[in-house]
Amino acid sequence: MEHHIKSWAEVAPRLVAVAAGRAHADLVVRGARLINVQSREVLDGWDVAVADGRFAYVGPDAGHCIGPATELIDAGGRYLIPGLCDGHMHIESGMLTPAEFAAAVIPHGTTTMFTDPHEIANVLGLDGVRMMHDEALMQPVNIYTQMPSCAPSAPGLETTGYEITADDVAAAMGWPGIIGLGEMMNFPGVINGDHQMLAEMAATMNAGKTVGGHYASPDKGNAFSAYVAGGAADDHEGTAEADAIARVRNGMRSMMRLGSAWYDVESQITAVTEKNLDPRNFILCTDDCHSGTLVNEGHMNRVVRHAIDCGCDPVVALQMATINTATHFGLERELGSIAPGRRADMILTSDLHKLPIEQVIARGRTVALDGMITVDCPHYTWPDSARQTVHLGKALASGDFEIAAPEGRNRVTARVIGVVENQAPTKALEADLPVVDGIVEGENGVCQIALVERHRATGDVVNAFVSGFGYDGPMAMASTVAHDSHHMIVVGTDRDCMAKAANRLGEVGGGVTIWKDGAELALVELPIAGLMSDQPAAEVAAKADKMTAAMVACGCDLNNAYMQHSLLALVVIPELRISDLGLVDVTTFELTPLFKDTE
Repeated sequence: MEHHIKSWAEVAPRLVAVAAGRAHADLVVRGARLINVQSREVLDGWDVAVADGRFAYVGPDAGHCIGPATELIDAGGRYLIPGLCDGHMHIESGMLTPAEFAAAVIPHGTTTMFTDPHEIANVLGLDGVRMMHDEALMQPVNIYTQMPSCAPSAPGLETTGYEITADDVAAAMGWPGIIGLGEMMNFPGVINGDHQMLAEMAATMNAGKTVGGHYASPDKGNAFSAYVAGGAADDHEGTAEADAIARVRNGMRSMMRLGSAWYDVESQITAVTEKNLDPRNFILCTDDCHSGTLVNEGHMNRVVRHAIDCGCDPVVALQMATINTATHFGLERELGSIAPGRRADMILTSDLHKLPIEQVIARGRTVALDGMITVDCPHYTWPDSARQTVHLGKALASGDFEIAAPEGRNRVTARVIGVVENQAPTKALEADLPVVDGIVEGENGVCQIALVERHRATGDVVNAFVSGFGYDGPMAMASTVAHDSHHMIVVGTDRDCMAKAANRLGEVGGGVTIWKDGAELALVELPIAGLMSDQPAAEVAAKADKMTAAMVACGCDLNNAYMQHSLLALVVIPELRISDLGLVDVTTFELTPLFKDTE
């Protein structure tokens, strides 16, 4: 299926010959403490033999498989575990392309990823998904693509660069690396029988593939039952033990996430560790990891360690990051365990609790050693259409960010988006604001937010107010990462800085920039779709660190403030958001006026 590995059926004659001792293996690992995730055992002193990138023999002695050209690795009693699988994630969140994301996570032991490129789908549509899919298939590890389901995330409340249709979904199901449908975020649509959402799920199920879920509601009554009946097979939006239990009882897989800003494992894993539910229906994932997390802390190895720290048996935790994930996507005969015929993806580690990733083998070859990658991760040639996606239509000026007051007023009551630290939901606040020369000004921590249209060069700017960042002094921050439609969000206290920041992103093709007192403090260039860099993770992480420091220098003391900034246009999470159509009340899913007292 991928460029680098032949199917089990193709290589079965050689696997049989090697296992029988009639032919020699390419690689043999000797003397390991093998973690068998099929039987939940630790098997002492076992060997594995590999041929054509797949396991041929797994057992107590592979001596009969060794020839003069066979590569030998002495495990020396270390643990041999399957390569780790991430069951739900978005590559774009790392601000990296699939190649550079792979290069960042391979040394951490991730050998399989199930990715939903719905960020690029909002910018470039099916073409963007195809580019991500094609670069994914070039990698030395397994990256499967889920066809995005919801672009736009809230039809009628935002305008994306492209819209994904049921026909797009049906077309993509024939691509070699497509494993299923990306998270079905439009859960109200499913519950209400929306024809397009049901058609997308039908196309996926008719292709024999897996429908990803996203049920971000606490209601576990009839609405939840209706959502599950629609076809979603997993859900990563649970935050409490009861959420995990409800999903598993309804035949879904409960995906528990630990990402850069998601901490949902500890609160849900008690369903296994205390309530003793069958752990085979629980899966670990990351959802979103920033480049800094990948460089400094890890990827799926970090999630498995965390699950173990939460009291989970290490072998069970490993099942949740290997075989459970593979089984869920119909790939149990292909990967996720150390067993004959499967892809030879494995990790040597000396400690099952601390999980140091000492050697990573993918498809039978060493891809990382002692934290350093040892293979190339090839780059796709991204076309100009993917690199030139910031279409402003005109140079912006401070006047584009002026908010005119209703005639004759010297104060107004404005609706304000209230940022809540460490939480995705915002608060719908109100503020009494002054009017100077007919223009409304922010004060007392209320600053301006603007959404600048960047897909169709309309030149449109929607202006509103936001509070909670703590900015002081003349500044502005602009980002073309603006979930989910990915227009440009500019937040600032100074309209001249806001214009400079917006124009700067037009000039570099997207990214994040911070300005203070009229000068640029930090810039993270994200030239591909305005979402990703094709530079290595360490370089992107270093620029992101400068961005964080620049936000602090502008008075912001919020934890994870960049994440808050990038979510301000996410019109499916309450209470108040901004879109290219105006201010959105997400409790009613309707547009709402900026000024309270002019209705």
